[in-house]
Amino acid sequence: MSETKYFTEEGLQRLKDELAELINRERPKISQMIAEARDKGDLSENAEYDAAKEAQGMLEMKISQLQDLLMSARVLDESKMDTTKVLLLSKVKIKNLKNGASMSYVLVPEKEADLKSGKISVNSPIAKGLLGKSVGDMAEIAVPAGKMTFEIIEISR
Repeated sequence: MSETKYFTEEGLQRLKDELAELINRERPKISQMIAEARDKGDLSENAEYDAAKEAQGMLEMKISQLQDLLMSARVLDESKMDTTKVLLLSKVKIKNLKNGASMSYVLVPEKEADLKSGKISVNSPIAKGLLGKSVGDMAEIAVPAGKMTFEIIEISR
């Protein structure tokens, strides 16, 4: 059994939609490509057939991986989470003590990370350094540029 993966409701729905797309649209397309290539004759020298069979294998592998992921997926109930500490799905406002810059991040599961929208993976160095801390705590975090110290200004959901 694989380890449990946590998702938000929207993140889990995106995975389900992607799986449905692969099964309902992509799988029939590839089956059609294989049938057309097979109709062209000798399979031993048919590059189209080989390419379609390889694409089918890759698609089936991706479908299998998504199914496995969905089997171990759990939705996080934000209403039952502690807001006094930084946890998964916390919105954290931090201040860089070196330059005074303030930043806000939401700590999300790895598959839902999107830095442009302020969502960082719970497995990132910054998130790991913030986990379990409370408002007013200092977090010294090792990043590729060296060690940085952040103060936690606010935690919300």
